[in-house]
Amino acid sequence: MHGEYKMPGGKLVVVDLAVRDGRLADVQLSGDFFLEPDSALDAINRALEGQPEHADEATLAAVVRDALATDVMMYGLSPEAIAVAVRRALHRESAA
Repeated sequence: MHGEYKMPGGKLVVVDLAVRDGRLADVQLSGDFFLEPDSALDAINRALEGQPEHADEATLAAVVRDALATDVMMYGLSPEAIAVAVRRALHRESAA
């Protein structure tokens, strides 16, 4: 499943994922944003793994926010934008 979101005033956020047993799996975040340190990308992917496929945007954004260390810098990206991209990936699959 594939979802994209262009954050207003930000960059393109892309999420590719699968669903297994009603939970997010194989989550891969990408796009033209910047994260410091680079390890934050793995933390985001791990945080989303296993989340319920019906989790709403607020829940997903909170999971991402909680997974990030206080020193993580996000440029052109936000937890809310990631959550929108995840929901779009899931919505496109259910509409197909």
